[in-house]
Amino acid sequence: MANPRKAAVGFIFITLLIDVMGWGLIIPVMPKLISELKHIPVNEASSYGALLLSVYAITQFLFAPVIGSLSDRYGRRPVLLLSMLGFGIDYIFLALAPSYGWLFVGRIIAGFTGASFTTAAAYIADVSTTETRAKNFGMIGAAFGLGFVIGPALGGLLAGWGVRAPFYAAAGLCLLNALYGYFVLPESLDKEHRRRFEWKRANPLGSLKFLQKTPGIGGLAVCYFLIYLAAQAVQGNWNFFTIYRFSWSEKMVGISLAVVGLLVGAVQAGLTRVLNPKLGNEKSIYLGLFFYTVGLILFAFATEGWMMFAFLVPYCLGGIAGPSLQATLAKHVPPNQQGELQGALTGLMSLTTIIGPLMMNNLFSFFTSEKAPFHFPGVAFLLAALFMLCSLIIALVFMKKETVPAAQKII
Repeated sequence: MANPRKAAVGFIFITLLIDVMGWGLIIPVMPKLISELKHIPVNEASSYGALLLSVYAITQFLFAPVIGSLSDRYGRRPVLLLSMLGFGIDYIFLALAPSYGWLFVGRIIAGFTGASFTTAAAYIADVSTTETRAKNFGMIGAAFGLGFVIGPALGGLLAGWGVRAPFYAAAGLCLLNALYGYFVLPESLDKEHRRRFEWKRANPLGSLKFLQKTPGIGGLAVCYFLIYLAAQAVQGNWNFFTIYRFSWSEKMVGISLAVVGLLVGAVQAGLTRVLNPKLGNEKSIYLGLFFYTVGLILFAFATEGWMMFAFLVPYCLGGIAGPSLQATLAKHVPPNQQGELQGALTGLMSLTTIIGPLMMNNLFSFFTSEKAPFHFPGVAFLLAALFMLCSLIIALVFMKKETVPAAQKII
């Protein structure tokens, strides 16, 4: 079983790598594209960028539980293939967009089919043992990290051929990914482990109730929510902040995000595999959340562009928390509910992407405008640090009293 499982994790790694490369390609040019379409400066454009992230997240929040439950019923493979195809169509819409409204259409398409993370995480849970689960979930983070090494750097270079060139490249990558998956991706969920589809378990609010009713998950789900809410200060606002604060070009934004990806990949694929067996999931979560908090505080008060590169080190070291937290959550759930769990967690992530960019980007926009009581471009990072600190405190409280249920029986 070891070799088929290892090969399956490799397939998912490549699938997520190409998906993330596609998104990474367009991040450096989004501020300029929005500024051109709306005829506004980049700090004002950040609010419109937040709306694009939010409309995607709203759609995904509504449909991620459905997608997760469909993968529990019909298998992971068909859901993953449709997701890849949907992302390819999305980037074609973005490449051809003659107005800001068209960007919404593409983001809605991507939100509807954006199940790659949900189903890929369930796929990982299917093929992992208790001993390898944290390491395999770390490979998801490594794929994201490597995708953000190659994608933004390439996107910054492609911007030299025009602001829309990265969108065409992203569309091509995603469609090639769908073709690749069609021929090589095996099914991971046996028919005897599948369950029937139920709408009451596939609605977004019902999926969140799943987190509440499962023993040991509720408090940890709050930690998960706060981590991803805080991360929106970086994910949703980094390109706008650095262009405004340090006058970075699209190329420099791409390089900086490539460094982020390199560090995240090193932490998730390398450091996590070394530290997690020695520290265990609990201590890895605590240490990671501490590093996240420190990194965000440093971002908030950076005064030179080079500081952002230096402060990425403690921030990215925080990445050891994610796989350990996800592994801790997954061990509470039996095999035939892993898709439902991952759908619920993706729903939580979508909630943070609905709320987070609107909160972080609008804070940035306000505190860089003439209406602000004082000028503070780093305000979003400081708020994010507070969220990370709260997550650390909650983890300390709930992990101490956690009791792990026996989740071996199929229900």
